[in-house]
Amino acid sequence: MSDTKIEWTEKSWNPVTGCSKVSDGCSNCYAETMAKRLQAMGVAKYKDGFAVRCHPEVLTEPLRWRKPSRVFVCSMADLFHEDVPVWFIDRVFEVMEACPQHTFQVLTKRASRLEEGIYGFDIECPVRCLGGGDYLPNVHMGVTVENQQAADERIPLLLNTPAAVRWVSCEPLLDFVDFTAEQWRKLDWLVVGCETGPNRRECWLEWVNYLVNRATAYAVPVFVKKLVINGKVSKDPAEWPEWARRREYPKAKA
Repeated sequence: MSDTKIEWTEKSWNPVTGCSKVSDGCSNCYAETMAKRLQAMGVAKYKDGFAVRCHPEVLTEPLRWRKPSRVFVCSMADLFHEDVPVWFIDRVFEVMEACPQHTFQVLTKRASRLEEGIYGFDIECPVRCLGGGDYLPNVHMGVTVENQQAADERIPLLLNTPAAVRWVSCEPLLDFVDFTAEQWRKLDWLVVGCETGPNRRECWLEWVNYLVNRATAYAVPVFVKKLVINGKVSKDPAEWPEWARRREYPKAKA
């Protein structure tokens, strides 16, 4: 299951599966729906449905991928979920460090655990501490921001975390959102898109347009994923307004 249809990445890697809801963006979670479907199909990895489970047996998957790829880490989970032990997060980071040919895209709604998960340690299991403002050059750290409350809570924590690329995914975008000028200057990438599925909530083009314009003003690369056009979700940029046809990628720090 390494191949994925997620437009801004090339592969998915799920050393952790399962999650629990923490904010409005979780209400119609695609991963939960997919996990329950896979459970019904008898897929062993999802025998517990959407319960949080670590899978040491898949930790080494990226080591076998020879072609350099963008890899979405835990597309079916949140790596920094409170039920994922710090020692296992460290194993994930060690694999990412051992695969410099790949770019690993990490996304979380639990930004409060970033510092503990990357730099912390406990007496039972020491965690490799990068420290000193250092970071793995092939790991891009991001947070999901669905509304202004999420932006206010998560972005400051993300920006306090050293990373080669720090990015924000406004997907699903559920309300008007803006960041401070200082936050825009420190961000390296913005992904934005509407919610999908039968229970999707509204995402106005004006909200997306505002974010795209602000990102452009601060020279932040933008990847527009999906939009609502004429009342329907559109994945085809040819159907979008010209200003929205942006599928850019970030450049890592030197």
